[in-house]
Amino acid sequence: MSECEKRLDALAATVARLRQELAESQEAAETRALVGIATGILVERGHGGPTEAAHHLEELAEAAGLPLPELAADIVNGAAGDEVAAAFSRPSTSSDDGGQHTSPAVLRLRSAEAGALTEDPQSVVDTLIEQVLAPLGASAVALWTVTSGGALALAGHAGFPRGEASRWRYVPPGVGVPAQRVVAERHPQWFGQMPAEVPGIGKRHGSDGARAVLPAELAGRILGVLEVCWPHPRPPLPAPVGRQLNALADLCAHTLPDSQATAAGPAEDPVVPENALMDLADGLLDPVLVLRPLLDEHDHVVDFAIAYVNERFADPAGRPRSMITGLRLLEAYPLAAREGGLYEHVLRVHATGEPFRAERTALTTLADDRSITGIATVGIGRYGDAVLLSWRLENEAARLAALLEHVQRLGRIGGFQQDVISGEILWDSQLFSLFGRPPTAAPVPLERLAEHAHPDDSVAIGRFLRTLLHHRHSASTAFRLRRTDGAMRHMRVVAEPVADPAGRLLAVRGAYQDFSTQHWTEVALAATRDKLADTEQQAEERNRLALQLQRAIMPSSPAPVDITGLHVAVRYRPAEEGHLVGGDWYDAVVLPGKKVLLAVGDVAGHGIEAATGMVVLRNALRGLAATGCGPAQLLGWLNSVAHHLTEHVTATVVCGIYDPVTQTLRWARAGHPPPVLIRDGEATALPLPGGILLGAVAEARYEEHRIDLSSGDRLMMYTDGLIERRDTSVEKSLEQLLAIAGAAPPELGEHLDLLLTHARSDTDDDTCLIGIDVN
Repeated sequence: MSECEKRLDALAATVARLRQELAESQEAAETRALVGIATGILVERGHGGPTEAAHHLEELAEAAGLPLPELAADIVNGAAGDEVAAAFSRPSTSSDDGGQHTSPAVLRLRSAEAGALTEDPQSVVDTLIEQVLAPLGASAVALWTVTSGGALALAGHAGFPRGEASRWRYVPPGVGVPAQRVVAERHPQWFGQMPAEVPGIGKRHGSDGARAVLPAELAGRILGVLEVCWPHPRPPLPAPVGRQLNALADLCAHTLPDSQATAAGPAEDPVVPENALMDLADGLLDPVLVLRPLLDEHDHVVDFAIAYVNERFADPAGRPRSMITGLRLLEAYPLAAREGGLYEHVLRVHATGEPFRAERTALTTLADDRSITGIATVGIGRYGDAVLLSWRLENEAARLAALLEHVQRLGRIGGFQQDVISGEILWDSQLFSLFGRPPTAAPVPLERLAEHAHPDDSVAIGRFLRTLLHHRHSASTAFRLRRTDGAMRHMRVVAEPVADPAGRLLAVRGAYQDFSTQHWTEVALAATRDKLADTEQQAEERNRLALQLQRAIMPSSPAPVDITGLHVAVRYRPAEEGHLVGGDWYDAVVLPGKKVLLAVGDVAGHGIEAATGMVVLRNALRGLAATGCGPAQLLGWLNSVAHHLTEHVTATVVCGIYDPVTQTLRWARAGHPPPVLIRDGEATALPLPGGILLGAVAEARYEEHRIDLSSGDRLMMYTDGLIERRDTSVEKSLEQLLAIAGAAPPELGEHLDLLLTHARSDTDDDTCLIGIDVN
């Protein structure tokens, strides 16, 4: 073996020996702490002083035949009031003599508790993971210190991969890690499995199993957070184990910064002497209460003592500061205990250290059995173990000033005052914003206002200044402001002179208002009005032309005519609204073969488009009828005209060809109501042949019916304006028409007038009606 290898072996042996000595020393320290806790319990139970209690503990161990650490653990376990060790490991084991020995889990648990009172944070974490948490299956643990503003600092860690701790050495406020959630909500949290969206230490290395996150509290303050990690998801821990973990977290608080000052607790005497904290309160301009926490036997905060009140204190109930000093917070202000009230905010600030501030908070106090509410701005901050509570009550002047400020902001108004003698100019903050100038810039004097305005407005500004400064009358004017940022704003300035009793001008005060939004709104409205008027004029002209075109082709009541064995009368009633010129039309013309074309149609829509569409279809039907084809063929061709040769015109038509020789009527329809035949005083609707309205499809087929007419028969053809109603079906309206048409007067024109008079249509549509008597 070489000399180098011998040196390495000797070094390794030395390291191993030092490690063993360190482990033994740590175990001895934990044992001494555990024995010390048990001795303290015996002193508390009346077994003399510490020396007598220590001797008594040794005698008990010797009499019971137990090692001193095991007996000390039993005493501490009994004083704890629960059997949490059973949840950690197996039950107590029996000795050879039949006695019960404390289990190794209990020793590990109590040793960890004792170590938490004597070691630094990193040593405590190492002890916890080795003695207590590893038997529970935990793989890692982190101990956080809560710093100012809700930030976290990693005080100790174990079980995380190399380099992970350095990444999480400091966590800024607002990151949302589990420890920060626990600080904000002030109670433990259990994650059966870490959510994917929640960041946390160790997550990128697969540590997304279960986690227990527990606040480390001491004297009512959350000094840190204990975070225990399991490698895999798991159900919640048993209740006893959870309680013990909470206790261990609180023990960890003793090792964190500021724990010694907190453990000292509040002073028993509420009259606190002058010190740095009181000097700080006296140096503030607002009323300040210095509060110190009052703890119960479990170190829980039950209230706060008002330890000091500075000279600027103003009580909402009007009580002097001497009456408030020394009281409890809930005693002085019992209504502060309401949910979400002042006491809850004080408690949270004391526990977490995060400051609180709120404007326009209602402070309600009791005075002579009645509640008094004041509006105040409240600020709460923690200074060491104490809490500083300050508020500023709003008086009438402050409320009116705040109201005026909001009114100026909403109305975009800024006030000014200019001293004529000294030249001093006073602007409010809103006016600097309106002019686009920083608050540090010099205000613009009235005499130089024209330099900041559009050149075209200089005359109006000059007239305003002459009226104000020379004639000493109130004046106002509007101008366009050129701001330093290049924007052009429309402004209005109103001012009045201020004079002394002798009439000498002392100052000018007034206000500027930015009415750019109103100006551009008025410009837009004016442009809209002009456009609307132009549109209305165009629409009126179009309707007038459409009405003229319609009346030229479709006179309202043409004289009755006799056509080869037929007596024909027509009535046309336009829509009630003048702008609703429709596309209803009719035709009765003798064809080259002495046959008669009878047609009634209705083009969809209103206005010039409907009128021109009516002209196209009427003239096209006349031309197609000259071919001598039947009505079904004519409608097929007319459908092609409507679909291909017009601008999306659709229409309904009923078309008939009457042969005076045979007195036969061949007819077809395209989506139109049926003609009505009146024979021997009875009116009936002709059966409907099939046929879709014109223009709906490119190719359409139409059926044709034939009816033999006799002398004395009367036939009515009409558009839907005669029968349509909004609240009645077409079938019912047709029945009403047949009932009226059956009681027919002998003269055809009177019959048509009767039908128009009793027509009950309410759709503002045109009505076209043709009556045909067979001679």
